[in-house]
Amino acid sequence: MDTTVQKKLRVGWFTFTCCEDSTVIFTELLNDHWREWKKLIDFRHARVLKSQNVLDELDVAFVEGALSSQAHIDKLKEIRQKSKKIVAVGSCAVVGLPSAQRNTFGPEDIEAIREPYLEKFKYLPKVLKLAEVVKIDAQLPGCPMDPKQFLKLVDEVLKEFKIIS
Repeated sequence: MDTTVQKKLRVGWFTFTCCEDSTVIFTELLNDHWREWKKLIDFRHARVLKSQNVLDELDVAFVEGALSSQAHIDKLKEIRQKSKKIVAVGSCAVVGLPSAQRNTFGPEDIEAIREPYLEKFKYLPKVLKLAEVVKIDAQLPGCPMDPKQFLKLVDEVLKEFKIIS
């Protein structure tokens, strides 16, 4: 009887300010890849998949969305600290847009949203892309991300971390 334990890639999937379209693509890809990935990937943190999540030592953190609050910045810094590799996923994470559209608002528009949104939800004066706060190791642009590019990147990191050859 073979008792060797398969080493697994420790992964987190995180979402900040965005429409979560890449999360939808990710979960759709699980329909075709779950049997294969469950042998290779330990989804440590993925709220879309499970209610009990752990943010500890990760090999790869996939992070979707722009940063709208100090709480987002603090969480992203924690993710960076606990991850060997961070992948910015989707347009909001990579370039900030479309979530950062309010960065282009004039003074009247900002004043109109100040109390009901900016102050109520403790939003920052400016929406930030991930690279403005932490080092990003890879990116998957698009709104949503391209599923083929995501699958290619998953294959690359599985090889990089010696999960497969």
